Amino acid sequence: MYYKHLVKYLLMLTLLVGIAASTSNEEKASAFSNQIIQIGAVGDDVIELQARLQYLGFYHGKIDGVFGWGTYWALRNFQSEFGMPIDGLAGAATKQKLVNASKYDKALVKKNVDQGKSFTYYGGTPKEQQVKNDQPKQQQTAQKQASPSKPSAVNMPNGYSQNDIQLMANAVYGEARGEPYVGQVAVAAVILNRVNSPSFPNTISGVIFEPRAFTAVADGQIWLTPNETAKKAVIDAINGWDPTGNAIYYFNPNTATSAWIWSRPQVKQIGKHIFCM
Repeated sequence: MYYKHLVKYLLMLTLLVGIAASTSNEEKASAFSNQIIQIGAVGDDVIELQARLQYLGFYHGKIDGVFGWGTYWALRNFQSEFGMPIDGLAGAATKQKLVNASKYDKALVKKNVDQGKSFTYYGGTPKEQQVKNDQPKQQQTAQKQASPSKPSAVNMPNGYSQNDIQLMANAVYGEARGEPYVGQVAVAAVILNRVNSPSFPNTISGVIFEPRAFTAVADGQIWLTPNETAKKAVIDAINGWDPTGNAIYYFNPNTATSAWIWSRPQVKQIGKHIFCM
């Protein structure tokens, strides 16, 4: 009789543990809805996706609940870093990996989204330091010009994440690895000039992955592994070196097929690239 009760007790304990584990998994999976989140999607699932990607340092755009190209490429980068199939879709496996790797303060994020504010959501950053009111881009640019910071040789310049620098290095290497060093700095400077221009997206990833903006993105050379020269060129540009004179376009006159680019006011030629406004 004793052994009978013991077996019954063990069976019940096993069942309860199984139910608890199942409930725990359901709670994890329920962080998102069951839908596959993909480009063009909008709503709370996208807000959570953007917030979790930003928490991990992959997404640097505004958390707005709109799955655009910036979110798409951030998700692909996350999938690549975490050894997952790279498809730019947030299916069940990708969502679970995000839930396991990040934290999501829904109340904080939704409050600031509803108030139209932009903010960081990085791990380890005190929440009281994350929220800021949006300023017009022209005002931000004017403040930068009025109070220029002294360039300093640092590995991680203020205001830029490791992902920003890596992505810029990829772009510089893909676009200008055959150019002289000053020409590589010039390409990095154009990316930064676009970020500071009201005519372009205001994030590094937004500028680089804007449709038809860079040949290296179109032909896949953006994903080549950059060398140290490309990374150094990015740091020099971030620290204030702009060989282009504030140019926001460049092209190779030997390969350019667009008649429009020839109509832009030209500033100078560096290596094989002509830089223009």
